[in-house]
Amino acid sequence: MTGSGKEAARHWRFAELPGVDLLRARYIRKTFVRHTHENFVIAAIADGVEVFHHRGADQYAGAGALALVNPDTAHTGRAGVPEGWRYGAVYPSPQVVAEIAAETTTIRGTPGFVSPVLDDPYTVGLVHQVLRAADEGNALAADTLLRVAVTRLLRLNGGPLPQRDVRTAGARIAARARAVLEERMAEPPTLERLAADLGTGPFALLRAFRDVYGMPPHAWLTDARVRRARRLLDAGTTLAEAALTVGFTDQPHLNRHFTRIVGVPPGAYRRERKNVQDARRRPRLPSDAWQNKQLSQTYAPTTEGNRTPPSYGTHSESESP
Repeated sequence: MTGSGKEAARHWRFAELPGVDLLRARYIRKTFVRHTHENFVIAAIADGVEVFHHRGADQYAGAGALALVNPDTAHTGRAGVPEGWRYGAVYPSPQVVAEIAAETTTIRGTPGFVSPVLDDPYTVGLVHQVLRAADEGNALAADTLLRVAVTRLLRLNGGPLPQRDVRTAGARIAARARAVLEERMAEPPTLERLAADLGTGPFALLRAFRDVYGMPPHAWLTDARVRRARRLLDAGTTLAEAALTVGFTDQPHLNRHFTRIVGVPPGAYRRERKNVQDARRRPRLPSDAWQNKQLSQTYAPTTEGNRTPPSYGTHSESESP
């Protein structure tokens, strides 16, 4: 992707790496609207700069840095320089991160990332090696490298996630409003009707909802619809049926919002997911001796700071960090 001047992205899963989404992309004009993820975001910047609004401030992540976002945390995304940014990302589920944290760290409670940006070229390299291993069908290397990367990030930038406070009256109203929107996703009430049903005013509800979830109810609903559409597509639902089920007016409506939030069109997303479910050809696994050499090199530099790890497999411009 380097130097091509074109945007490109691939969002996929590797069947042998359950609970983890994978992304490799280059964006120039792409702008991500405010949205959330159910999983953690670990985005390793290879070239350029990404800017994302996170908890009230713009964050800048350049080459050699990681953009880190905890689950259910509203954020945006855009290019910070004219040439855009190129990156690889892994999206491990909260369950995957919790299991790794319990085994390798002393973090108490629900683990998460403290700072949204971490300058660490070594882990950037590890993330790109995870993606390359998944591409090559090397389950042992992909799983091992992912665990090494997450462990390192938690040790450098981890801590217990603060629990969302729902004790205030406003927070309780916001939680009730969210439950209504989840239940009535295809036919949501107006803001005025929702507020009246909850015994409050429209602007009071709007303020409370934004305080708790980082976006107004209508933006949260669009985000939630895309999330549910992704689950339906994972289950084999057609694009048209998924669009109507979650409340979009038609398939183009789903396409537009899905691409703005996920980064790839739903058709491309569904094809990648389908490939995971279909019978796969036997993975191309390098020899045991070769794998052992690579994994020993991966572990070796941990006491040498942020030195970039050795490249994984055959070097190619489109896959290198």
